[in-house]
Amino acid sequence: MSQGLPVSNVVNVTVNMAARAAQARNFGALLVVGGSDVIDGGERLRAYSDMEGVSADFGMDMPEYQAASLYYQQSPRPVDILIGRWLKTESAALLRGATLAEDAQQMARFTAIKDGALSITLDGQEKQVSAVDLSAETSLNGVAGRLQDALEGSTVFWDAANARFSVQSITNGEGSSVGYASAPKEGSDLATLMGLTQEAGAQPVEGKSKESIADCLAALSAASGDWYGVVIADEQLSDDEVLAAAAFIEADSTSRCFGHTVQSTSVLASDTKDDIASKLKAANYSRTFTQYSSASPFAAASLFGRAFSVNFNGNNTTITLKFKREPGIRAETLTQSQAKALQAKNCNVFVNYNNDTAIIQEGVMCNGDFFDERHGLDWLQNYVQNNLFNLLYTSTTKIPQTDAGVTRLLSNVEQSMDQAVVNGLVAPGVWNGGDIGELMAGDTLTKGYYVYAPAVASQAQADREARRAPVIQVACKLAGAVHYADVEINVVR
Repeated sequence: MSQGLPVSNVVNVTVNMAARAAQARNFGALLVVGGSDVIDGGERLRAYSDMEGVSADFGMDMPEYQAASLYYQQSPRPVDILIGRWLKTESAALLRGATLAEDAQQMARFTAIKDGALSITLDGQEKQVSAVDLSAETSLNGVAGRLQDALEGSTVFWDAANARFSVQSITNGEGSSVGYASAPKEGSDLATLMGLTQEAGAQPVEGKSKESIADCLAALSAASGDWYGVVIADEQLSDDEVLAAAAFIEADSTSRCFGHTVQSTSVLASDTKDDIASKLKAANYSRTFTQYSSASPFAAASLFGRAFSVNFNGNNTTITLKFKREPGIRAETLTQSQAKALQAKNCNVFVNYNNDTAIIQEGVMCNGDFFDERHGLDWLQNYVQNNLFNLLYTSTTKIPQTDAGVTRLLSNVEQSMDQAVVNGLVAPGVWNGGDIGELMAGDTLTKGYYVYAPAVASQAQADREARRAPVIQVACKLAGAVHYADVEINVVR
């Protein structure tokens, strides 16, 4: 190794790594909420990217599986889905065992045990287990069964999807509890072998009281910002519960949408005003949609699946939901009056036409807004916000509070708006709104948008001292979509 003075005395080089930009939200992720106890009250949420993962956790008869299946049957196929637990009834406490490595799952490790023992506290009482013989077992499910027999009433199960054992209390609610297991004074140590000790990484989950659907959505919203749409996989939802869920989604600070499937035929009658679709329309909810389906209680998941296949970062990728299909959903055969009743109530339906086709119509929210516009504008709001944040966050020098600095902000917003034009959400057209900057009502938006900010000199002193940029205003024209056409054929002889 060479000797001498460091080169940095003459040439000093420093490498500065730029900050990693904040990631945008995922506007193609669906949350399915259900009451099945596959997911415990502590975990609350699991994320999946295919049906294989869902089916590994949920049996084919479970409502969560059925909703996810309709979502994934869509073409193009969406990717992301989350399943969340609704504590519709009181939940039991459990001890969630540590994840066992592959070698720790070998049956030979368990069949060597003929005098298994452990100590565990259930609902405040210490239980001593001894003389558990595992020598005849052929599976980890059988191992769990032997411990369950010894605990007399408590449920012990092997969670193959997560490679862990769990011990569940026989009581429910807030008083329910399961403590860590510990090694016995005599006998072979099952606590360590099954990963039920604190040292191994086991995790106790307290019992919980039942919750309303609004409380459930609030908890799942706080637990994850990764979902945009939500369906509730429960066929026994009351109208009050649907309205409560819609009210929460409408008021949530994070933009989301709720889809509800209507199965009652009362929605088909134009003179019926107390059906759930009419109630949701009367509430003017812009973030909830309904779909009538006589055969499928979770048809709304399919509609979400088609919408969530949109990639807003692509070229000409935005869609309208009208005219799309719903694989796995039986198309309805309706009379004109029934179709008109649904349309008047802003209730969507997958319906047969007399040319041997079936389509979704109309693709609207409960207040009459089109779903694709609601979806696209939520994406646009987040896209503009995130890109402008990243400009400020990743800049290695400050952006000055000058007209030149504001121009950098305007350029960033324009770049975001350019993508809205590229993907087909925004398009050139005539501006019919109020005057903004140099834009007047009746002017043509040749780019599809106009971005304006007043001069820095016009700012109030208080805003300047607070280091606020002048308000940036954007005028844009939605591209819309053609849903109807009239053709006149004039014939002469």
